[in-house]
Amino acid sequence: MKLEVKVPAVGESITEATIGSWEKKSGDFVKRNDVLLLLETDKASVEVVAEQDGVLTTQAEAGQTVQIGSTIGTIDTDAKAAAGAPAGGGDTKTKAGSDPGPAIAKKDESKQPAGAESGRAPQSGEAAQHLSPAVQRLVTETGADPAKIAGTGKDGRLTKGDVLAANAGGGSLQTTTPAKEKPASAKPAAEPMFPGGSARASKQGEKKLVPMTTIRKRIAERLVEAKNTTAMLTTFNEIDMSRVMDLRNKYKDKFKEKNGINLGFMGFFVKAAVEALKAFPAVNAYIAGTDVEYHNYFNLGIAVSTDRGLMVPVIRDVDQMSIAEIEMAIRDYAAKARDGKIGVDDLQGGTFTITNGGVFGSLMSTPILNSPQSAILGMHKIQERPIAVDGQVVVRPMMYVALSYDHRIIDGKESVSFLVKIKEGVEDPERLLLEI
Repeated sequence: MKLEVKVPAVGESITEATIGSWEKKSGDFVKRNDVLLLLETDKASVEVVAEQDGVLTTQAEAGQTVQIGSTIGTIDTDAKAAAGAPAGGGDTKTKAGSDPGPAIAKKDESKQPAGAESGRAPQSGEAAQHLSPAVQRLVTETGADPAKIAGTGKDGRLTKGDVLAANAGGGSLQTTTPAKEKPASAKPAAEPMFPGGSARASKQGEKKLVPMTTIRKRIAERLVEAKNTTAMLTTFNEIDMSRVMDLRNKYKDKFKEKNGINLGFMGFFVKAAVEALKAFPAVNAYIAGTDVEYHNYFNLGIAVSTDRGLMVPVIRDVDQMSIAEIEMAIRDYAAKARDGKIGVDDLQGGTFTITNGGVFGSLMSTPILNSPQSAILGMHKIQERPIAVDGQVVVRPMMYVALSYDHRIIDGKESVSFLVKIKEGVEDPERLLLEI
C-alpha cells in the first residue's frame, strides 16, 4: 500500500510553502514519526513526519514551491528495508536538535581515492556524514559536494564558512587549511569576498545567485511595508543597570536552584514594559483602517535570531506571569527556534515587541516596527560609562534603549514618557516586582 505524503495545512492564510530540505531521501526506509522534510512558509518552518513505516519516494525537489494539500511523495508500506540498512534511513536524522546526519548518500570509499578532486583532503568517517542543519541547508542551496571540501570544524566537520569559501573559490572563511593538508604545489588560498574580508575574489567578476528562502522574502516584504506604511520615529533614553545587576548577582544562584533557569535581564524589561503599556494604552494598540484597536491584554513578542532569519514568537498574557515563567518561556522559544520548530501560532497575536541587539554587541540602533504593532522596544549592550550622579562623576553600567513608534497614533509625549517609565522600572527593580 502506498500512502501519499501531502503538504499539510499550516495556517488559515497560508496557501503554499517551500520545501526547505528533505531529511530523508528517495529510497530510504523510514519509520513512523521520522522527520521526512522541512517546509518553509512565510512565517515559520514546519516538520513533516512519516505516518507509517515504509520506503519513501520523493516527488518534489528541495527549494520547490508547493501548494497546501499537494502530494510531494509516497511511502510504500509493503516494501521492506534494504538488507543491512538500518531502520530510519541510517545516516539521516530523526530528531531535531540531535547530532544531525542529513540525507546525503555515503560515498563508496573504494571508488573515491583520497585527495581526489582539486587536491583537497576529503572528510572521512562520521565527520563527512554529519552536517549541522545550517551547513546542510547551505549545501543544498549551493549544490556543493561536502566530500570535496576540507572541514575546519571539530573532528574535521564542515562549517558554513568552509562551504561559503569553497563556493567563492578560496579556502576556509575562518581559518586557513593546515599546511600538512595542502599539496606541496598548492597556491595560497584566495581571500574570500565576503563582508569583513578582502574585496578580492578568486576570479575577477565572479558572482553567485542564491534564491531567498520563503521566510527571508517575507521578512523583507514586512520590513519594507513597515517603513512605507507607517509614520515611524524613534526616541532614545539610557538606563543605569546598577541596581538590577546587583539584584541579579545577589539572587541568581538561588533563582537557578529553585527554577532551573538562569536569571537574565529580559524578564525585568518585560515586567517594566507591561507597567508602561498599562500607563500608555496607545503603545499597545493597532491602527485598523480608520479606527484604533486597543487591547486589554499584553502579548509580547520577543525577537529571536535564527539561521533562517529573525523570528518573533509571542509570549501571551505576560502580565499574569512571574519573572521565572517569563524566562522559561523565552528559553523554550529560543530552543524551538534553533531546532526549526517554531509554529505559525507561536508568531501570531503579539501587541508589542522587544528586541535585544545587545547580545550581538550593538550599542545603539533604531528597530523597525513589527506590523501591525505600533511600537517596538530595542535593548542594547551594557557598557560602563562615566555619568553625573548628585554632582559627582561616577562610572556606571549603562544601556541605551530605543522606542520606535508609529506617530500616527502615538504622540511624542507618550513615546518619551513610555520610555521613561521603562527606565524607572528597571532602575528600581524592587518596586517593579512589588508592582507599586
